[in-house]
Amino acid sequence: MALKAIHIHRVYGEDMLRRSGRRTKYDIYAEILEVVRRLEPCSLTRASYGARLPVDRAKKVIEKLVSAGLLHEELINDKKRYRITGRGLEFLEVYWKMREFMVILEG
Repeated sequence: MALKAIHIHRVYGEDMLRRSGRRTKYDIYAEILEVVRRLEPCSLTRASYGARLPVDRAKKVIEKLVSAGLLHEELINDKKRYRITGRGLEFLEVYWKMREFMVILEG
């Protein structure tokens, strides 16, 4: 199922996020999750750059995603790194499916 979410992201995700201008909090959650999924184990700095967010704002979003069980925080060489959880992958699958419907409705 995760592969389908990735495919939907490639087809609809980037263009939709760029076209719509302002991102919703759910767009930001999905973008952080996608960056962490691609780069895991992922640092806060890499996640913030990948999601085009200031580090302080990305930190708050990541803390929220960790507390919701969508990301897992671990220490590697005394540095915090993040990995996406099964629940995070499930969020992405549902998110990209909803975005697919939004494209259909907007078009």
